[in-house]
Amino acid sequence: MTKAELRKYYLNQRLSLGDEEFARYNFDICENFFTQLDLQNVKVLHSFIPMENTREPNTRMIIYKATEQYPSLKISVPKINVQTVEIDNYYYEAPEQLKANAWGIPEPQYGVPTVTEDIDMVLVPMLIADQNGHRVGYGKGFYDKFLATCKRSCIAVGLCFYEPITLIDDINKLDMPLHYCVTPVKVHHF
Repeated sequence: MTKAELRKYYLNQRLSLGDEEFARYNFDICENFFTQLDLQNVKVLHSFIPMENTREPNTRMIIYKATEQYPSLKISVPKINVQTVEIDNYYYEAPEQLKANAWGIPEPQYGVPTVTEDIDMVLVPMLIADQNGHRVGYGKGFYDKFLATCKRSCIAVGLCFYEPITLIDDINKLDMPLHYCVTPVKVHHF
């Protein structure tokens, strides 16, 4: 299937999740993340803040647990730059720093900019991945552009409610693959 077909299908799947199932999936993703991924050498963790209207995985659970277990860890959050069609990043300070943009994405309204070279791990929003680590996002390419600018040692981790499919038909050279995909079932390493 193409990205457009997969995007439509998996977004509908996600929106149809019941509250109990949604909560359980989020809990299991958080548990799997901390069971399988080591944050010992991660100084800056970049994380999207979930859009509630599309039922994205709850990164707030991961952020809370990560900063509790690793007090020196810094969290960076994205802000869409519509003029440059890129992501600007800011250190996360407090919930009051965030405000939903026109798409419903919570974004920092102020803060200290994060230098992209300082980011060690990125939690990537997505709808589905394939067995090669390619992902279907929302189709604008913001994260592919961002990941292309990160240092080579930066680890890209997708969070997804569904297990990877065999293949996404229309992958191109601009698509940046993930290193890991955390699902409620397990952590996939690519």
